[in-house]
Amino acid sequence: MELPIKKLVMLAMVIFSISPMLSFADDSSRNQEIAERFAAADKNHDGKLTLAEAQAGMPRVAAHFSSIDTDGNGYVTLAEIEAMANR
Repeated sequence: MELPIKKLVMLAMVIFSISPMLSFADDSSRNQEIAERFAAADKNHDGKLTLAEAQAGMPRVAAHFSSIDTDGNGYVTLAEIEAMANR
């Protein structure tokens, strides 16, 4: 009876210890997808998306543009979008 409990505890410890790595993989792949979509939407390649660029290429960003544009400068950067996505 004691052996199966030890195995369950060990299994739980293994799952618990690798869960941060799984989360990192999800964040990494999400950020990669965001970067690719950002590059495609950034038509003038200035590293910024205006509301018009976001509406054309990243509609979910456009829908939340004012909350992503935290400094209110009229454009969003990849870093701002990733910060919002990682919240």
